[in-house]
This record gives sequence, C-alpha cells and structure tokens, in this order.
Amino acid sequence: MHSGKEAVERVFRQEYGRLIASLARRFGDIDMAEEAASEALVIALEKWPESGVPANPGGWLTTTATHRAIDRIRRENQREAKHRAALTSHDETPHDETPHGHVGPVEDDRLRLLFTCCHPALAPAARIALTLRLIGGLSVAEIARAFLVPETTMAQRITRAKKKIAAAKVPYRVPEHTDLPDRLGGVLAVLFLVFNEGYLATGDGEPTRAELTGEAIRLARILRQLLPEEPEVAGLLGLLLLTEARRSARVRNGQLVPLGEQDRTSWDRDLIDEGHDLVRGCIAINRPGRYQILAAINAVHTDAPTSSNTDWSQVVALYDQLTRLDPSPIVALNRAVAIAEVDGPMVALALLDRLPLQGYHAWHATRADLLRRLGRSAEAHDEYQAAISATQNCAERAYLNIKRGELP
Repeated sequence: MHSGKEAVERVFRQEYGRLIASLARRFGDIDMAEEAASEALVIALEKWPESGVPANPGGWLTTTATHRAIDRIRRENQREAKHRAALTSHDETPHDETPHGHVGPVEDDRLRLLFTCCHPALAPAARIALTLRLIGGLSVAEIARAFLVPETTMAQRITRAKKKIAAAKVPYRVPEHTDLPDRLGGVLAVLFLVFNEGYLATGDGEPTRAELTGEAIRLARILRQLLPEEPEVAGLLGLLLLTEARRSARVRNGQLVPLGEQDRTSWDRDLIDEGHDLVRGCIAINRPGRYQILAAINAVHTDAPTSSNTDWSQVVALYDQLTRLDPSPIVALNRAVAIAEVDGPMVALALLDRLPLQGYHAWHATRADLLRRLGRSAEAHDEYQAAISATQNCAERAYLNIKRGELP
C-alpha cells in the first residue's frame, strides 16, 4: 500500500502543472484550481492503490477535479455566475479519456498560466516561486529550500502573489503579439530556473527531476513557435537542449559527474544536433543575448569529443562577451573555471578570490578544486567541507565527499 501511495503521488506531481493550468482556465480562480486538485489527489490515493493507476491519469485527475470544483461552486450561492459558466464549458468526459482535445501553442493552458505567473505586477522572486509551485508542482517546502528562506515565509510569498493576481485582475491569457517582447525576459528567466531545479534538484530526493527539465523544454518550444524571430527564445531552447543532452551522464551511482569526467558516448546526439542548429541560427541573426551566448558555450563543450579537446580559448572569449551583457559574480565564477584551463589554476584562483560569493556552494567547490590542483591540500579540505555544507543536492554532496577524501 505504501508503494501504491508513492506511485500515486509521483503521477500527481508529474501531472500537477497541466492539471492546475486546465482548472485555472476553466474556472478563472487559481485557489479553486489548487483546492480541486488536492481533493482529486485524496480520491486518487483512496482508489488507485487498489484499482491501479488509470491509463490516462491526467485525464482522470482533471475530470475528477473538475467535478469537485463544480460541486464546490454549487454549494456557494454567491458564485452563481461562475457556476453557470463552468457548467456551460464542462463536458462529461469519461475518467480515462483526455478531458479536452489538442490545442495549438497559443491556446496552451500551461503557457497561459506561465504568463500569468510571470506578470510584471509580481516581484521577480514571486514570479519564480509561483511558477515552480503551479507549473512545476514543487511543494512549498522545496521552493523554500531553493530560495533559502523559511517555509512559512515562502508560503506567505506565494499566497500574496496569488492574491495580487486576483486583486489586479491579471488576465489569464498569453499577451498580445505586440506585448510579448516586453514580457519575455521574465518568462525566459523563470523557465531557465525551472529547468535548473530539475537538472540539479534541491533537497534530499532525486538528484535530477526529468519532469521539470522536460516541462521547461516543452514550454520553451512553444515560445519558439510563438516568437520564431526572437533569437533569445532560440538561445534559451538551444541552451536547455544542449544541457539536457548530458543529463543521463551527469549522475552515476548517486554521485555527480563533472563535465570533464562524463561518458560522452551516452550524450543524446539528437538533442545536441538540434541545439547546435539553434546556435548557428542565432549566430546568423547576430543579435547576441545572454541565453544565446550560454548556448554557444554549451555548443563548444558538446562539440568536443573529449574534455581535453575542448576549445577553452573560445569558451573564455564567449564568457568575455557574456560579461559585457551580464557582469554578475556568477558569470565571473564560470569564466574563472575556463580561465583555469587556459592560464592555469593560480590565475583563476586570484580571479575567484575577488568575487563576493562566500557561502555559495559552487564558489567553494571551484576554489577547492583549484587549491587541490595547486597542491594546497589543507586549504582544499576546508573548501570542500564548506561546499558540502552549502550544497542542496545529494549527488553533489556525494561527489564532494569523495573528492575531499582523495586529498592527501
């Protein structure tokens, strides 16, 4: 029974974003969508462990949640207008069938919900949190860990964001085509962060979450269809594809595998070829942006048959270009990693020590590796320990523990 419950919860998590988006479109109320989804989960937990997961669990959940929402509206006399609208749009689709037909990219429910979550009326942190909750299906506790804030703080942040959407009457739709470019930056940033949460997950669960990386890629593809002339959309999609292509090689025996040590024969060549095509298209347009440059950096890495064949000088040149667009400490950290391969660990360490990133796990892990290469084992040991304490990913902790143990 316990394993049956886990299977139900896993399916529910995979279907959560689609379920919430469908209910929010139908009823125009995010809170109601979440409540109905939760009630559908309770029913699934009662039935599925005995009867088995339906052939189309998403359809079952959507139909069940829709019935629960309509029952709730019927009980609330003050919502008679919503009752009529819901009954008009509702059909009696069997539980094991898809509750609605295929829709085109502009009509995609999750894309509508994504633009709602990323509305400029919301603070950037609220946009990301709301998207991770409603589209990605992360729990409030998981989002709180990702933001390094207490769970109660994150719960309040998400609640305030939903109330602001309701109070500001934020439309549940994809913006008009003329408004899309102004709204795009926030959406791209959120998709990138959703992907990263799946690629290197926080918490002590699975080190990667394919449903999140897959969802970010799916939505990026839809954006690409919406804005085929926008190179930053192509750049983000290329970046996600080239990164996703390496995911199967990223964790081995519960341990993170660094890029230089990965089995490149296990990389997904179809994703790599598609990513390279997108990068070439961006270069032809010649309107560089942050995601295009990051995609180009990943193209250099995935073009090399082995780590030793990587064109590190080109990687440094691309980071130099990125620094002019985004002079952030994180970009400088990654540039220092490339510099270490071109000019040596001593030069890179000097660059690293000027960055205000103390407490950030990647800064400590990079510094530990550079100190190890310089033979400064005692200092490297302390940096590995700091990185282990700061990281939120179990596979990364396992790798760092091994590297620390290998020190003389």
